[in-house]
Amino acid sequence: MSETAHSNRWKALTFIALAQLMVVLDATIVNIALPSAQQDLGISDGNRQWVITAYALAFGGLLLFGGRIADLWGRKRTFVAGLVGFAAASALGGAATNEAMMLGARALQGAFGALLAPAALSLLAVMFTEPKERAKAFGIYGAIAGGGGAVGFILGGLLTEYLDWRWTFFVNIPFAVVAAAGAYFVIREPAGGRNRSPLDIPGVVLSILGLVTLVYAFTRAESDGWGDSTTVGLFVASVVLLAAFVLVESKVKAPLLPLRVITERNRGGVYLSLGLAIIAMFGLFLFLTYYLQLVLGYSPVKTGLAFLPMIGGMMVGSTQIGTRLMTRIPPRLLMAPGFLVAAVGMLFLTQLELGTSYASVILPGMVLLGLGMGTAFMPAMSLSTHGVEPRDAGVASAMVNTSQQVGGAIGTALLNTIAASATTAYIKDHIGGAGSQAQQQQLVQLEGQVHGYTNAIWFAVGILVLAAVVAATFINTGKPGSTTVTGSGEGAEDELPIPVIAH
Repeated sequence: MSETAHSNRWKALTFIALAQLMVVLDATIVNIALPSAQQDLGISDGNRQWVITAYALAFGGLLLFGGRIADLWGRKRTFVAGLVGFAAASALGGAATNEAMMLGARALQGAFGALLAPAALSLLAVMFTEPKERAKAFGIYGAIAGGGGAVGFILGGLLTEYLDWRWTFFVNIPFAVVAAAGAYFVIREPAGGRNRSPLDIPGVVLSILGLVTLVYAFTRAESDGWGDSTTVGLFVASVVLLAAFVLVESKVKAPLLPLRVITERNRGGVYLSLGLAIIAMFGLFLFLTYYLQLVLGYSPVKTGLAFLPMIGGMMVGSTQIGTRLMTRIPPRLLMAPGFLVAAVGMLFLTQLELGTSYASVILPGMVLLGLGMGTAFMPAMSLSTHGVEPRDAGVASAMVNTSQQVGGAIGTALLNTIAASATTAYIKDHIGGAGSQAQQQQLVQLEGQVHGYTNAIWFAVGILVLAAVVAATFINTGKPGSTTVTGSGEGAEDELPIPVIAH
């Protein structure tokens, strides 16, 4: 690596982190603004989830393609192009005059996000190769990836309450412009990490169709139920498409997702455990937002501020615990306990009732959740590109993003479905005994809502425990030290001790 590239890498990290913050913010900032936007644009209740889902679908479906483009076209160039496109899509969303324009803008945001997110992570992977520095860089990146979502709640609340929901879109433009300009002038991409093999078109088509169908199936389950013939058909179709994708990838000469990236047990373990943990997290974000606003009557700003202890926990977990211990102990000893601590935090939140005290139940739950997730995210982010050749860095980075985005979309739909059916069952059982008074009925409705949330949170606890088990059993690499990504291109494979997969 040249001296200039070397000295610029910390400056580059600033702009990469800024872009990551913008992408993560966007996944949650719109949640808080959604009720106002829905009213203004006349979006029906049935379609409102598409404002969230259109983004997740485009993002999750196109990530692998985005990662491959970054490897092919150059990471810096892809990163800057993604930022410029994201700013344009945000301007379109802020100016939306109807439902179609809003959903189109959200899908475009997702598509450009899918270009810049893997480029950002793979730039880090090839710029920071020394273990201690790498731990620090990924610590900062992990803290932003984890904390950005909740910052989105606060910012979303402030902008919606004091300005207008449209500002939740416009706020991206300065972020994108500063990050793009900074990246253009500061980032020096190390030579030799390009992957110039031709693009695998069948792989691109099958991966996009397979992932989009999978996420869509979960959203359909939410509105139409799990037994609905369309829902079942979509799940079957997604399995067939993804199986065809794996088959194609094992046969073609230059695959979109070289199977060596995911079959290495450590990376496979990271993608799977992180995806599970995100399923639990994202569903919870949604329930807590509704619980705080609808049951406890918090304003959008107060709701955002209520999430702060979780951010604090994440920051401490990733920068203090994760970064300090990452170079000393094996990653599984940070990830598995991290997910278990987060599960204990979730256990607190299964106790939610109509008048639950924030200080005694929600606060400790949030702090533990943040601490656990922050500690686990740290080594997971770094391990996601562990031992890959530089030419695969974009795809490996895209996989960790894919597991998060697809996990987020599935989590929202899956846990929402569980909550909704529990709520319906509760109301059906209790409404008879509530008499005819409107007040009584309203109380049962609210109790039903909370019953639904806690039911779904129990599932989230189980999913986090499963993530801990996956991390403990799959991930078997030792302390980081010998396994770093080298800067040289094709021959890098010889220098990397890649663990053998033990079945």
